[in-house]
Amino acid sequence: MHDKVLILDYGSQFTQLIARRVREAHVYCEIHPATLSADEIRDWDPKGIVLSGGPSSVYDESVPSLDPGILGLDVPILGICYGMQLLAHASGGAVIPGKREYGRAKLHVHEARGLFAGFDTSHDVVVWCSHGDHVDEPPAGFVTVASTEDLPVAAFRSEDRPLYGVQFHPEVAHTPRGDEIINNFLFSICGCQPTWTAGAFVDETVASVRERVGEAQVICGLSGGVDSSVAAALVHRAIGDQLTCIFVDTGLLRAGERDGVERTFREHMGIRLIVVDARSDFLGPLEGVTDPERKRKIIGETFIRVFERTADEIGGHAKFLVQGTLYPDVIESLAVQGPSATIKTHHNVGGLPDDMAFELIEPLRELFKDEVREVGRALALENTFIRRHPFPGPGLAIRVLGPVSEDRLAILREADQIYLEEIEAAGLYDEIWQAFAVLLPVSAVGVMGDARTYENVVALRAVTSRDGMTADWYPFQSDFLGRVSTRIINEVNGVNRVTYDISSKPPATIEWE
Repeated sequence: MHDKVLILDYGSQFTQLIARRVREAHVYCEIHPATLSADEIRDWDPKGIVLSGGPSSVYDESVPSLDPGILGLDVPILGICYGMQLLAHASGGAVIPGKREYGRAKLHVHEARGLFAGFDTSHDVVVWCSHGDHVDEPPAGFVTVASTEDLPVAAFRSEDRPLYGVQFHPEVAHTPRGDEIINNFLFSICGCQPTWTAGAFVDETVASVRERVGEAQVICGLSGGVDSSVAAALVHRAIGDQLTCIFVDTGLLRAGERDGVERTFREHMGIRLIVVDARSDFLGPLEGVTDPERKRKIIGETFIRVFERTADEIGGHAKFLVQGTLYPDVIESLAVQGPSATIKTHHNVGGLPDDMAFELIEPLRELFKDEVREVGRALALENTFIRRHPFPGPGLAIRVLGPVSEDRLAILREADQIYLEEIEAAGLYDEIWQAFAVLLPVSAVGVMGDARTYENVVALRAVTSRDGMTADWYPFQSDFLGRVSTRIINEVNGVNRVTYDISSKPPATIEWE
């Protein structure tokens, strides 16, 4: 069994980053709603608990609070921002409202032990703050262990219990030594062991899948992306030829996708593969649909119906369906973290009909994207698949904004291929988390060959990210963007204007729909 850390979510946009930092330290963790009781937490048996930040004030009505019994569990607790204020409030301390502080601050560490073991008390360090309330004095029985110019109590600890709080955010990249603070909590304070590794995950998942499936038949919806490829390889290791992968040509694929998947999975991996041409099944119901959530629901339900039909045709009577659902998909779709808002429904999570005939196997459901890549390497999957940028389950349907048609898909497919070719040629592909083209639902006036045109607009998107939960736009050189724009306008019939998206996540999402 692995040591476990429980993260209680109070609505912070950074809650997922806390989980990423803990996982990066090879310690298993999960995000759960802040409504968990002390008894439920005791049953979960964590080695440590992290209380996330959040937008609330401890004095407001109907805000997420803390079960006082949690403080008596004798489990180390780290409160971050709002989590620190909850610890102070629950311990009889005062939280002062109205002193807003956002951005970088210089932290002065008072004692180089505990959370700050290895720090130098004679040199300030940079931290990142985002709060409206603060603790002005530590509660009785607590001592201040760090401060800033504006925060007399930037961090505190209990003198007789394993309770710690920081008013800044150690989980964000803007706090350069945040990883050290989190690791001090995990290893020095909680006594966790770093056993959560890709190799251990493979061994445990193979055994779990084998036990659950028994002699039953399993099908996997294979897209050729990282997630479904790793999920297929993992389940194939567990049950061999009991697995049949189904690659559905939805008509919503990137250029060359079908041929590449057939070649790799049949010839190089020896996995049983069936290719289904279902373009009409998808494009018919999508005709005239503009709402992105409706698109996702249509595509999710159609996938299942195609799988059910194909399973009947091959006579396998499959009981299970494998999907490459990831932890961020679950978080964003179902808001499992309590007060955090649902951003959008992911195809792998929210688009499935209630009456489908299969039980789901989601072997990657606990993993973030970079952990999936590590598992792929542990499975010796080809690097071609491991390094691929994420591609959404609904495919190009959510990159053709507005109505989806074969003509509009062809325009987008060609523009997207040119864009990715130029990124590869420039040696930038592995620096970028995700890059793609979007076809906008507008037309623009242009001039070509001395004639007026009124044609489509393509937007280009490229972002850098550690986990897909937050992202920054990639700063291409202007000559690169000019080269891509010229190629798309010259080579793709029906496009006369190209734009580049410089929005970060948040406030935008990575995909446009």
